[in-house]
Amino acid sequence: MAVVGPKGGVGKTTISANLAISISRLGKKVVVVDLDLGASNLNSYLGIRNSKYTLDDFILNKVNSLQDIVLETGFENMGFICGGNIPGIANLHYSKKMKLIRNLSLLECDYVLLDLGAGASFNVVDFAIIAKESLLVTTPEVPSIINTYVFLKTLVFRRLEFAFKQFKNQQLLDLLAQAKDIEKNPHLKKMENIIKAVELIDGKASELILKLLARLKPALVLNRIRSDRDLKSGTAIQNLTKEYIGIECSKVLSVQEDASVGYAMARMKPAMLENPGSIFAKDITKIAKFLIQQQVYF
Repeated sequence: MAVVGPKGGVGKTTISANLAISISRLGKKVVVVDLDLGASNLNSYLGIRNSKYTLDDFILNKVNSLQDIVLETGFENMGFICGGNIPGIANLHYSKKMKLIRNLSLLECDYVLLDLGAGASFNVVDFAIIAKESLLVTTPEVPSIINTYVFLKTLVFRRLEFAFKQFKNQQLLDLLAQAKDIEKNPHLKKMENIIKAVELIDGKASELILKLLARLKPALVLNRIRSDRDLKSGTAIQNLTKEYIGIECSKVLSVQEDASVGYAMARMKPAMLENPGSIFAKDITKIAKFLIQQQVYF
């Protein structure tokens, strides 16, 4: 599963660290992987100061597999792969990325939790695409909502691009390129119109789009909720994604604002440990139970 924060500073890594702990406490074996390439810091959220191995060792072929660099965390059922910071890792070469994806699927655990970087770069989007479940972390503020929508639109277009290449029809790729420029092509602003245009080119391609969109059901995590009004931002995102890019969020989950999280971070301790009875810890546990009930196994 992938934890994504389309905008920086929304609490993505805090949620990743504590969610992994919660899943492990529910009896599932989990490996949390810091894939915030070039800006990794998940270890500090877990209270791990020094790492014997990092993702750099795998990228540089110093080890044979990802399993070789899984570190013990001190938490039962939970392993950790520390992120890499070698120059250029944020722009991972395609062959390296595919090798990494293959090895992620071979890790010995029930769940692989990917803490991805902020933004909508192709590396981030591609790892979100391969995940069986994506958690999009956002806050109720308008900039965060917009960034979440932009990320999902980028993910959908990236997925369609991969699919259209299989048809070896340049008209399909050209149409997709046109749909990215809505100022010049306002008639392609909504996914339903894109699908109609694709159908005129290739009926099978339009059928494939519908199947792909039906499978894309990310879960939305609204972080730092202070009021019922904040919760309405989830509805706003759902309406945007359904109307313009043709996908629906599988679930809107929420994490309430909790001062104890900041105190725990200052002590380099996971909030789940520092204050297990906190509102934050209870909300994270609810998310962990939701994922397990979904039976999302890697």
